Amino acid sequence: MAAGGASMQELIRRRRRAGFVGRRGELALFRQNFDIPVEDERHRFVFHVHGAAGVGKTSLVRELEHTARERGAVTACADEDANSVPETLTALCAHFARQGHPFKSLERLLATYRRMRYEAESAAPAGPGPAAPSPGSSVLAQASLAGLGLVPGVGVLAGGVDAQRLAQGADRARAALSARFGKQEDVQLVLDPVRVLTPVFVAELARLAGEAPWTVLFFDTYERTSPFLDTWLRDLITTERYGALPARVVVVLAGQRRLDPGCWADSADLVAELPLDLFTETEARQLLAAKGVVDEDVVRDVLRLSGRLPVLVSTLAQNPGDARAPGATAVDRFLKWEGDPVRRAAALACALPRHIDEDVFRAAVEEDAAGLYGWLRSLPFVSDHGGRAQYHRVVRTAMLGVQRTGSPGRWSAGHLRLAAARGARREGGR
Repeated sequence: MAAGGASMQELIRRRRRAGFVGRRGELALFRQNFDIPVEDERHRFVFHVHGAAGVGKTSLVRELEHTARERGAVTACADEDANSVPETLTALCAHFARQGHPFKSLERLLATYRRMRYEAESAAPAGPGPAAPSPGSSVLAQASLAGLGLVPGVGVLAGGVDAQRLAQGADRARAALSARFGKQEDVQLVLDPVRVLTPVFVAELARLAGEAPWTVLFFDTYERTSPFLDTWLRDLITTERYGALPARVVVVLAGQRRLDPGCWADSADLVAELPLDLFTETEARQLLAAKGVVDEDVVRDVLRLSGRLPVLVSTLAQNPGDARAPGATAVDRFLKWEGDPVRRAAALACALPRHIDEDVFRAAVEEDAAGLYGWLRSLPFVSDHGGRAQYHRVVRTAMLGVQRTGSPGRWSAGHLRLAAARGARREGGR
């Protein structure tokens, strides 16, 4: 452990917070909201951070979370790792537990749901069967698709079962589950988990309201999760379908797109929009100065090459001399900011997996780079993601494109190494 007991991840977070510049207006608006009484019409219950990839949404979300905790809030986060409302609730529970506020009732119900979901998927009929579904089975089946993870493009069984096919066997699935578990509430948990789980979540939030002055829920990469979270969150916030939500709960959404007007049109008075654009020249210069880059010729070159896109400004600030290379492009700089060929190769290799822990890192890189995991986590475009490292999407996309077109053999070999490591990990039960 580092001096004072801080972990590597915490030290990295402190360094990055110290170098955070810009977005002062957005931070001030969020901070001031805690001082506005919840009964006041100026108070906002939802903040929506949005902008193109690379403008610093995740960095701002991290700063907003720190600001919330300074005001005594308990915070929880979910992102694109969750593929359904139950998975989102699981992610939120993990964050609450880490802060000493476990949602025990919800955790137990989620564990029951996961166990029974496996049973439900096993019991789902493979074919239409001889009998027509009873009235209402189609509606019930479609409502349960998201909870079962069967929505095309969302769940682990994406595209495997469509709504009509599931509807044709809904009665038999219900009967099979009743025979296995004996309780209709358990059957309902499987067939409509959102309706069963969410009131328990609301009750846990109400209990937490007695322990902390504020609760702030963060939903990052919302452009990916909004298809299954939009309606649920809107109903959670604006109706009492799931119970009375404590007034001192704030929701922060962060994604590339504006909120769907078909879902949120009637909620404009509840939402504070925080659109993000490129850094202003002043903000970009502030970041460079904070990194010790003050030579005017170098600063101008960084501004030109980065286009003031925050993720590029941060990356070039690490090695500003690279910005002066003839014909330099943003993609080139993602690959050439490091002169050490071992480190450069490791950075390229680690763009293949979406998430990186130390075991994945060792599987992805050559043996001579095995000790560089700490270095990788310190890079400006690598963020902490639930204890694992993750590249910024702009950087990862650029690196993947170079590898795919530059060396198909190396591209295939890298994927095969990662697949083998994943297989060994599964066999080991990890």
